Amino acid sequence: MSINIFVELSIIIIIAVVITGIMRLLKQPLIIGYILTGIIVSPYLLNIVQSTDAIATFAHIGIALLLFIVGLSLNPKVIKEVGKISLITGVGQVIFTSLIGFFICRLLGFSMIVSLYIAIALTFSSTIIIMKLLSDKGDTQTLYGRIAIGFLIVQDLIVIIILMVISSIPTGGFNFTTLLLGTILMGFGLLVLLFLIGIYILPYITKAIAKSQEFLLLFSIGWCLALASFFHYLNLSMEIGALIAGITLSLSPYRFEISSKMKPLRDFFIVLFFILLGSQMIFTDIIQYIIPIILLSLFILIGNPIIVMLLMGLFGYTKRNSFLAGLTVAQISEFSLILIVLGVKVGHLTNEILSLVTAIGLITIAGSSYMILYANKIYPLLSKYLKIFERKGKKIDEHKYHEHEDHDVILFGCNRIGYDLLESLKKIKKKFLVVDYNPETIIGLAKEGIDCRYGDAGDSELLNELNFSNAKMIISTVSEFDTNLLLINKIRESNEKAVIIVVSHQIDEAIGLYDKGATYVIMPHFLGGHHASTLIERHGFDLDKFMKEKVDHIEHIKNRKKAGHEHPRHNKY
Repeated sequence: MSINIFVELSIIIIIAVVITGIMRLLKQPLIIGYILTGIIVSPYLLNIVQSTDAIATFAHIGIALLLFIVGLSLNPKVIKEVGKISLITGVGQVIFTSLIGFFICRLLGFSMIVSLYIAIALTFSSTIIIMKLLSDKGDTQTLYGRIAIGFLIVQDLIVIIILMVISSIPTGGFNFTTLLLGTILMGFGLLVLLFLIGIYILPYITKAIAKSQEFLLLFSIGWCLALASFFHYLNLSMEIGALIAGITLSLSPYRFEISSKMKPLRDFFIVLFFILLGSQMIFTDIIQYIIPIILLSLFILIGNPIIVMLLMGLFGYTKRNSFLAGLTVAQISEFSLILIVLGVKVGHLTNEILSLVTAIGLITIAGSSYMILYANKIYPLLSKYLKIFERKGKKIDEHKYHEHEDHDVILFGCNRIGYDLLESLKKIKKKFLVVDYNPETIIGLAKEGIDCRYGDAGDSELLNELNFSNAKMIISTVSEFDTNLLLINKIRESNEKAVIIVVSHQIDEAIGLYDKGATYVIMPHFLGGHHASTLIERHGFDLDKFMKEKVDHIEHIKNRKKAGHEHPRHNKY
């Protein structure tokens, strides 16, 4: 039997490699490839999945590890930083999406309980997928990125409560009083106890064992599975136990090391969860759900962003940030699928409903991925139609701290290379303007009395507002090729003589930027190698001279850290 399972898993993984390879070429989240793999190996096609129980066990481990790692990123301290708008948008979007979704489901003929489940499932967006896409775009530190991450955290906290309640409902019904006094109070008491352990005990334990990376990994896995099993023993959700295990460890200074070491393990097991999910999709009766699938998918892809844009516009945010944040909720979450699976487990739903929601997940995850990746190209096409989502008057996110409209130098991006350029601009005593997409950076510059404004170099509306005609030099530390092309074209429309300095990491793109009118292209990797080679030529094997360079360099990076530039790798500039 074990050999059969081994062969079965081998064939499934090989098929998954091929399918997800195609998804990667199409720039789709690999989760779609996993579910499609499940459909291919299901009884409807290749009929490979025979050892369902064994794969289901692996799938449960995958879900536990997935939620554990999600929990690691849900540091309770972050909640203070996400602000009022994240809380309002997160709660508001959940309420409006669930209400509208419920009425749509009722109009489509679903029962009360099925409509409620589907409506709630539609409200949650994928934290993992959005974090991945925002990270790929370098937008995690932007204003809209922070707001989006904030309301995703709010959603995750809401789903914890919902999953705890549903997973505690016995098959065949429940007594509300028993549920309230028993499960919820017990769950609340457990949460308080575990958070106290997370705050006062776990940081000391992880510090003591962190000297051994292997032991740290083993402890983390043990903590995750122990809490998951403990919650299961108490007839609570083992998935929530794993999530809370992650949250309690999120206060540890070693959470990043734990997360990075567990991700490969999680990725393997989570593949099997989504493959199993795809293999269990029922297509015999899904044809009757084609209309609901299309309507509900359109509601998620279009309706959810509109809800967020309305809420953010109402509170005074620009249509651009509202639009970009809105796109991040245009798909359903892994939690949505877990919620429906729990509904099937407690007898409230059938596998046909699981297939329906999974199909909606496939459509919305694929569609929203394209929308988010190409948001900067979509926005200019829709910009003039989005004014209805923008309140009149000064906007909350229009940070503009300068009186003069004419500047000798305009610098796009203050982190990374921009920090050193800023120091040079201060010394030459010319009028300069800094444009940055990180609101904290702009506020910090304003406190120093530096002319600055919040904005994105890829925003054509912002570029139209800036006066390039009298500028003698424009510097962009953005490494995105399309953004720099747009910037060069805008500058050359009104100023042929300005010095334009841009950044590129690719040789072909650097040549393309030169062809389009860039005066000089900075290539950081080549500059780094050139600098190191210069040091070697200058100092040879003289340890004392290298030690002096070391002291100077440490002083330099400490100054950068004080200025708030200690994590430049997470910023697009």
